[in-house]
Amino acid sequence: MNIWRVIPFIAATLVLIPVGVVVSSLFSPASDVWQHLVQTTLPSLLVNTFWLALGVVAGTALLGISLAWFTAIYEFSGRRFFYWALLLPMAMPAYVTAFVALGIFDFTGPIQTALRAWSNTDLTWFPEIRGRTGVIIVMTLAFYPYVYLLARNAFLSQGKRTLEVAQSLGFNRRQGFFRVVLPMARPWIAGGVMLVLMETLADFGTVAVFNYNTFTTAIYKAWFSMFSLSAASQLASLLILVVFAVIVLEQQFRSRMRYAEHKRTERLQRIQLSGWRNWLVTGFMLSVLLLAFLLPVTQLGWWAVESFTQDYDVGRYLEFLWHSLLLSGLAALLICLVVIVMVYAVRRNPNPVTRFAARTATIGYALPGTVLAIGLYVPLAWLDGQMSEWAWNWFQIEIGPLIQGTLLTMLIAYLIRFMAVSHYPIDGAMHRITPSIDEAAVSLGMHGWQMIRKVHVPILRPGIFTAATLVFVDVMKEMPITLMTRPFGWDTLAVRIFEMTAEGQWEQAAMPAVTLVVAGLVPIFLFMRQTEK
Repeated sequence: MNIWRVIPFIAATLVLIPVGVVVSSLFSPASDVWQHLVQTTLPSLLVNTFWLALGVVAGTALLGISLAWFTAIYEFSGRRFFYWALLLPMAMPAYVTAFVALGIFDFTGPIQTALRAWSNTDLTWFPEIRGRTGVIIVMTLAFYPYVYLLARNAFLSQGKRTLEVAQSLGFNRRQGFFRVVLPMARPWIAGGVMLVLMETLADFGTVAVFNYNTFTTAIYKAWFSMFSLSAASQLASLLILVVFAVIVLEQQFRSRMRYAEHKRTERLQRIQLSGWRNWLVTGFMLSVLLLAFLLPVTQLGWWAVESFTQDYDVGRYLEFLWHSLLLSGLAALLICLVVIVMVYAVRRNPNPVTRFAARTATIGYALPGTVLAIGLYVPLAWLDGQMSEWAWNWFQIEIGPLIQGTLLTMLIAYLIRFMAVSHYPIDGAMHRITPSIDEAAVSLGMHGWQMIRKVHVPILRPGIFTAATLVFVDVMKEMPITLMTRPFGWDTLAVRIFEMTAEGQWEQAAMPAVTLVVAGLVPIFLFMRQTEK
């Protein structure tokens, strides 16, 4: 039996277990609650979710691609700084950006207060931050690094040479970008956009802060307000089906195209910008960085200083930090290893069934963290019960739960949730390895694990570093899964932020939020140093 044929199906099965627990609720409908949702809120939820997803996807694609193109191909004032600084918003959770944005731009915030005092008017012209436009802008600023990071890697691998080839065919620079460069970068851009889409559909913290009703808020209300886990699971099931349909549709379009290069692209000197174009691009970069990172961090720092004497404890925050770093590091290592093996298995067996299994393994990212935790809790509780029964029947020994409430449970949940985050950059990099490279390796006697270690991993290194960075930062920011699956007393920075914001103590939440942002910056800096090499 070819073990490589089985690996994608093992990964898919691992994901489908909690997904199956959730989806199975469709066969036992909670008629009263479900009928109430259909008659009252479901139509508005569909409309709100559609416009939110469309707005955030369009915004992040436009922002991420444009920022990636300028920093990868052009030379302008401050490029070396913006090259890595534009990744800084990745270290800040979207729900933190949301409550900071409200604190700054709401009616009682410092911006409107200062403008009212200066203009002596009621500011009726000032845009309403608590609405659809506000939540789309905040989520776009929080999620654009997914597209920026992957698109920039694609543009760097193409270099200026691809644009010059397009110009030699009669295209001007703008036509060459849209007709040649952009299609060549499609696997990376599509991967980043899909991550943004699934993150948007699964987000709860940001939309809850803005009181913007979507599928995820309905799931939580059905669960905690109506006390109907069945209705919450049914809503989550619809969410999974929608995202899975989008994933399959995108894969079908992408499977018709090829993106491999037959030789290493030479990275030539960047195109120099001067005059007003130089300052226009620099101002654009600075504005994005200011709104997405500098302004929120400044406000968090101000709140943290105000609450410093009340909430600061060196030993406690070092423990929160250590727990967050350990979980993020272990999860990044585990997930990247699993995805590398799975992507290689699909490469060896590129049939539709195997590809379908690999894509199925990435749908866990569409699940809200709390629903995934419940979907994983049910089978693990059953397995713990079976193990306790076996231990008593065979050895007359009473044992407690062996799997629930352990780091293993947390890592399994992270693997299911964030496999898509690692899959897209690694799979996109794998598309650039031509079949002739594998054939040459086989002719030298390399097979299986040896080929992965000696041939593929060195070539995939940029994609692996990208995937590890995304997973590390995402796990560090993850709150619902960590909160519900952690061992007793195993608190992290994200859990501390939840405890403070749940009590409405925004200033007290600033200290762990600042610590979380600073800790998330470390892997980003290391990643940027590696990519510069």
